[in-house]
Amino acid sequence: MGLLNKLPGGIRYPSHREWQLLKKLPKWWLLGSVVFAAPLIYAWWKNVDVLSQDLEHLAIFFGLLFTFWFFIGAMTIGLIVVIIMKGPGYVADPYYLPKEDKSLENKPGQQ
Repeated sequence: MGLLNKLPGGIRYPSHREWQLLKKLPKWWLLGSVVFAAPLIYAWWKNVDVLSQDLEHLAIFFGLLFTFWFFIGAMTIGLIVVIIMKGPGYVADPYYLPKEDKSLENKPGQQ
């Protein structure tokens, strides 16, 4: 038996938008990161002593940036799951239970 055995007669569903969205995510990640990091970079460029002033604004923009990154990561995981679920079905090696096959049962005193 091979490592991945396809389910005979399994249905593979056609992909729709998940591949298109997955290919666009790097652009969205870069564009969103630039948008949310622009105020941070501007504040750093304008004033070297940023940490002593406007600490609340910096925290808000860092929070928005990390929230956006989390959203992109969650979307990536979700799209990968959809792609895997639409693929072909696979079967594992059968595991016969002792109740189903009496020859597999070990009774005391028998070998």
